[in-house]
Amino acid sequence: MGLLETIKSPADLKALPAPRVTELAEEIRSFLVESVSKTGGHLGPNLGVVELTLALHRVFDSPRDTIVFDTGHQSYVHKLLTGRHDFSQLKKQGGLSGYPSRAESEHDVVENSHASTALSWADGIAKARRLKGERGRHTVAVIGDGALTGGMAWEAINNIAADKDLPLTIIVNDNERSYAPTIGGLAAHLATLRTTRGYERFLDWGKNTLHRTPVVGGAMYETLHGMKKGIKDIVAPQGMFEDLGLKYLGPIDGHDEPAVEAALRRARAFGGPVLVHVITQKGKGYDPAVNDDADQFHGVGKFNPETGLPFEVSGRIWTDEFNDEMVALGAERKDVVALTAAMLIPVGLDGFAAAHPDRVFDVGIAEQHATTMASGLAFAGLHPVVAVYATFLNRAFDQLLMDAALHHAGVTFVLDRAGVTGSDGASHNGMWDMSIASIVPGLRLAAPRDGQQVRMQLREAVQVTDAPTVIRFPKGDVGDPVPAVRTAGSLDVLHETSADACDLLVVGVGAFASLSVEVAEKLEAQGLRVTAVDPRWVLPVSDDLVELARTAGAVAVVEDNLVTSGVGVAVTVALRDAGLDVPVHLYGIPKSFLHHASRGQLLDELGLTVDAVATSLATRLH
Repeated sequence: MGLLETIKSPADLKALPAPRVTELAEEIRSFLVESVSKTGGHLGPNLGVVELTLALHRVFDSPRDTIVFDTGHQSYVHKLLTGRHDFSQLKKQGGLSGYPSRAESEHDVVENSHASTALSWADGIAKARRLKGERGRHTVAVIGDGALTGGMAWEAINNIAADKDLPLTIIVNDNERSYAPTIGGLAAHLATLRTTRGYERFLDWGKNTLHRTPVVGGAMYETLHGMKKGIKDIVAPQGMFEDLGLKYLGPIDGHDEPAVEAALRRARAFGGPVLVHVITQKGKGYDPAVNDDADQFHGVGKFNPETGLPFEVSGRIWTDEFNDEMVALGAERKDVVALTAAMLIPVGLDGFAAAHPDRVFDVGIAEQHATTMASGLAFAGLHPVVAVYATFLNRAFDQLLMDAALHHAGVTFVLDRAGVTGSDGASHNGMWDMSIASIVPGLRLAAPRDGQQVRMQLREAVQVTDAPTVIRFPKGDVGDPVPAVRTAGSLDVLHETSADACDLLVVGVGAFASLSVEVAEKLEAQGLRVTAVDPRWVLPVSDDLVELARTAGAVAVVEDNLVTSGVGVAVTVALRDAGLDVPVHLYGIPKSFLHHASRGQLLDELGLTVDAVATSLATRLH
């Protein structure tokens, strides 16, 4: 039996003799590489926190002590140490989530994987425990240096530091990266701390030397120690944290488990908020990850554990279309600039960055700042393209509304991973973006149906100078182009039984355009006259769509957004405002959080497949 198999809970880990912890760490690394190679997942971040997580569970008493991870993709080791050893279905339907999950374990607290939130969670938990008289319970927040670039983290630090007896430990897992290398002023500050060991060596020398000096040595050391703030500012300027009122410990080698454990015990005993700065290496112990310059195996598909090479070469994805067109646009228009929130490669801006490095701004995990900064860039005469995952637009809604839209800023938002994304779970499904966008005055939103349309509609978007525009597309491979049989004003007609009146007008939003064509063909085979259209620019609802609906007996809208507040609702309102009383049938995502499963499995459960929609409409229309 392997050592890992004997660890069913943190209590088993605490009972493990210290000399065997290193053995366990190596076994965990081997397990992670072997398991994730079969399922895919976040490998690099977890290889980097093995010793840190071991020390964390040897010092603190989870779940009595609360541990909050930011972000949760670094929680695989935590899962193993809390008894979850079956990784065979990781991120798959019925298997372990790729993030902490309250349904899985009492040791898991924060499920969403949106960064920079852990410190606020921890602040609230620690203060609640103190109010309830539970002073023996500690709270720990594990936050990456990348997540510290988010403004919300600093709002929390401002409050935590002011509360001098709050039993809260902040662990900064500093690997110089979020997804990509961490940038900005904070990153530079942490780099200074990482590379300046002189302070600790100086104090060690003073302690060893002066304590050997008769009579006056001890007093001299105390005087020296009293000068430590000034010395720190000169030798290792971690004063930023201490100036805020936080006790600072570090920097500490995050792969020296005894050293991390000792620091955490000191932090736990301090009696107030303490920041422990731990330096780790993403991908530690697995050469293919360490040597991967792009993201050190941050998130991988199935791969050969012997070589680190993927078993399958992915096809062309939606993001590739955007990537290539941005490069072309950048060559043609000097005013086009790009912004990303620590996701340069995943959102497809790496090509533009290589061609125009001075015109790309990576703001860190700070979508709010990116949106308002883009509004400023637009005011100054540029056209910014802000590329983020669709789910992260949620975080910048106020800035989208009050900074971009209110000020008629010509900013284009490109939303990757829109709609159902699947395996990353509830917080990663981009199912709210069209609901959010639908209430923003002046905003125009396009949902391209294929790669050609991504390119065309991006070009159309950057022509708009008086309002924000949004382009949204899903995760995964992009299919073949879906041709139009004709145009009707701003609409593309994709299928029609005849050019005259129809029994049903099917509106396919974005990637569901091809589904609308197949639905139309199935219903036509049952004797119905059906027209299927792609509105292209789905918000606001175009007058052309309203006019076409006058010739239809009924309308159906199919979208991968909340059905209660998406394009279908906007179409219904537009038709009613035009005096049309035609029935409107809506197909989309119910108002609920979706569990992790593949995109196909979730769409099948939601009834967003050709057969399910066609059957439902046939029943409603006959």
